[in-house]
Amino acid sequence: MSDLWIRLLAVLTGASGIALAAFGSHGLERHTDEKGLRWWAIGVAIQLVTAPVILWCSRAAREAAVLPLAPILLALGVVLFSGSLYAMSLGAPRWFGAITPLGGLCLIAGWIALAFRAG
Repeated sequence: MSDLWIRLLAVLTGASGIALAAFGSHGLERHTDEKGLRWWAIGVAIQLVTAPVILWCSRAAREAAVLPLAPILLALGVVLFSGSLYAMSLGAPRWFGAITPLGGLCLIAGWIALAFRAG
């Protein structure tokens, strides 16, 4: 995965995280209950913590200091983990909760992949 694609992935993750945080604090209470607000906040927190790590991967990828799989796993983890929490907050069926741990596993694997060099 090229440096440009990793940076784009990081920017989209961070920018959408800010937009989702704003929606969560200014309009979500009309659409969900207290549990949904909590799920939303957790999803946003994970997304915003992960975005700068993905951005760091773009530099590390240029230096072959990280496995190219790391940013992919991290981004997939955000989509599955945070995405399932967002969906449930907005009324998706509770079985979406079964997706959340898969996202968590991707995030964990992505963090572990950061410890291994690409070259």
